[in-house]
Amino acid sequence: MRLASRRAPRSAHRHALLTAAAALVLAGCATVHPHSAAPAPPVGTAGAPASALATRQAQDRLLKAAEQRLVADCLDAQGLTLPPAPVSQARAPAPAPGPAAADADTRLQTALFGRDPRELSLTLATGHTVTANSDGCVAAARAALYGDQHRWFRAQVTVDNLRAEAQARMKDDPAHRAALDRWTRCAAPSGGPRAGRPDPAVAERCTRESGLADVRARLEPAELATVRTLHRDQVATYEQLRARALRRAAELSAHPTGKTATSEKKGIDAS
Repeated sequence: MRLASRRAPRSAHRHALLTAAAALVLAGCATVHPHSAAPAPPVGTAGAPASALATRQAQDRLLKAAEQRLVADCLDAQGLTLPPAPVSQARAPAPAPGPAAADADTRLQTALFGRDPRELSLTLATGHTVTANSDGCVAAARAALYGDQHRWFRAQVTVDNLRAEAQARMKDDPAHRAALDRWTRCAAPSGGPRAGRPDPAVAERCTRESGLADVRARLEPAELATVRTLHRDQVATYEQLRARALRRAAELSAHPTGKTATSEKKGIDAS
């Protein structure tokens, strides 16, 4: 999935996604989630017991491993494999690929992410639009796990961005606006130009000294409860499809070798 307010060249998107998938799938995670510049903690974790968080994290690992396996099986059926993840970022740049390597790269990108223009799209209340291909091995793996990739896409994107929507709603509060003005004066003192991205230490200090952190802590729970109510149907769909995927992932983990039942009986359409 990708988050964008404007379209970027598709070739650049595909190259970045291929690199991310190579690293993430091999690590047991093939899902690329949209996030804001400063990602918030997962929705619903505040104040949750440690045992509940551990259980949720274990479920996430199970789902990621199942998706990894389904993607690998789908690629294997086409005679493809993911390239190894980079070992070190300090290595010298690799030479430009020749025509054969470029063709192989294109074939792998198409197998993973499908062919345009088959895309899913959802515009959020924040104004951002999230898109994802509806074909290819990554989409097919999610369809095999969650049952209905269109319903899952809408529910997952909505739930993943509940906190961002709650934070956007807070900006209308007078106390939040006042604290944000104080933060801006703190981050750009003496009437100087406002820094687009101030030093993290300065930003943290100003957030604390301006009272912005306290205002957010007071307003966010109520706004988060509001947006969860506004999107209660999608939240319910998210939990329903996640439960379905967990059952499917458990079945896959019970058969750690050989092809998955889905790829053996039905095949996975990557066209």
